[in-house]
Amino acid sequence: MAKKTEPVMGNDASTVRDVAARAGVSASTVSRVLGGTYPVAASTRARVLKAMRELDYVVNAHARALGGSTNKTVAFVVDDVTGPFYAHIARGVEEQASAEGRLCMLCTTHGDPQRVLAVVETMREQRADAVIVVGGAWEDKAYQDRMTHFAHALDRVGSRLVLVGRPPLGPGVPATVVEYDNEGGAFAMTTHLLTSGHQRIAYLGRVPGLSTSDQRLSGFRRAHELLGLVPDPKLILDGTFSRSHGYQGARQLLASGADFTAVFAGTDMVAAGALQALREAGVSVPDEVSVVGYDDVPLALDLFPALTTVNVPHEELGRAAVRLALHREELPGSQHLVLGTHIVLRDSTRRPGH
Repeated sequence: MAKKTEPVMGNDASTVRDVAARAGVSASTVSRVLGGTYPVAASTRARVLKAMRELDYVVNAHARALGGSTNKTVAFVVDDVTGPFYAHIARGVEEQASAEGRLCMLCTTHGDPQRVLAVVETMREQRADAVIVVGGAWEDKAYQDRMTHFAHALDRVGSRLVLVGRPPLGPGVPATVVEYDNEGGAFAMTTHLLTSGHQRIAYLGRVPGLSTSDQRLSGFRRAHELLGLVPDPKLILDGTFSRSHGYQGARQLLASGADFTAVFAGTDMVAAGALQALREAGVSVPDEVSVVGYDDVPLALDLFPALTTVNVPHEELGRAAVRLALHREELPGSQHLVLGTHIVLRDSTRRPGH
C-alpha cells in the first residue's frame, strides 16, 4: 500500500506537525482538514485553520507534484484587464513568459487593495515563479506592510514579487521593481505647455493617495515652480482615471466659468472624455483649448484631434518584469529598473492665440 503523502509546506519554518502541535490535534487530523475529504468537527477545523494562520503555513499541491519546485507559471495581477494601459503591459508579460517557457496566469482585482493581497497569497500557495503586480500603490501602511510580508514569503518559497509602475516597498525587501519616469513625464509635458504660453492649465484626474496620480501631479507642480508659477487649486479636479471623469470634469470646468487655456488629463482615457465634453460645448480644440493626456495608448491616435500625450513603454515594462524576476540570480544588481518616458506632440495642442 502506498504511503500517504502529507501536504507540502510553503513556509520552511512550519510543518504539518507544527500545525498539529499548535492546534492541539494529531498530524492526521491536520491532513484531514487540509484535504477536505473527511469530516472534521467545526471547532477542530477552526483551531487548525487558526494555527495555520499563526504559523504562516502554506499548503501547496503543485509543489508536492513537482518535488518542491516552482510551477513554471508567471502571475499577472491587474485592476482591470480591459484598460489599454494594462492590456499592453500584459502583452509584454505574455511574450516574455512564453519565451522563458512559462505559462502566464491573469488575475484581476477591480481596484480592491484587499483583493490584491488575496491574489498574491493564492499565487504564493501555487508557487508561481513570479507574481507581477501592476499599477499604482495606495498610501496605506497596513497594505504596504502586508505586501512586504508577502515579498519575504514569496522569496522563501523561491518565488518573486514584482512591482510594475509602483514604487519600491523599502530597503531590504526582496522584490523586483520596474518603474517608468512617471513624474518626469508629467514635468516634461507641463513644461511644454507652460513654455508654449499656457499659464492657466486645468488638471483632471487627481486620485489622492494613489502613487501614479501623486507622481504625475508632483511633476505638474514642479514644472510650475521651476518657472516661478503656482497652479490654481480650483483648476485641479479630483476624480478617477476614466473617460467618464474626463467628461464630467470638463463639463464642471466649463460650467464654473473658470479661465483656462489647456487641460492636462491624468490619462488618455480622461483626455478622451474631456475632448467629448469640449466638443459638445462648441469649444474648439486646439484653437481655444489645448488638451494633453498620459500613457500614449492606441486610442490617442484615434481621437479627434489626435492627442498630444506622454509615451509610456508598456510592453517593455512587461517584458522587463518577467526577465528580471526569472533571472534575478544572474542580475542581482538590476532588480530596480526605471524606464524613460517622453512626450509625443500631435494635433490637440498649440500656442494660445495661434
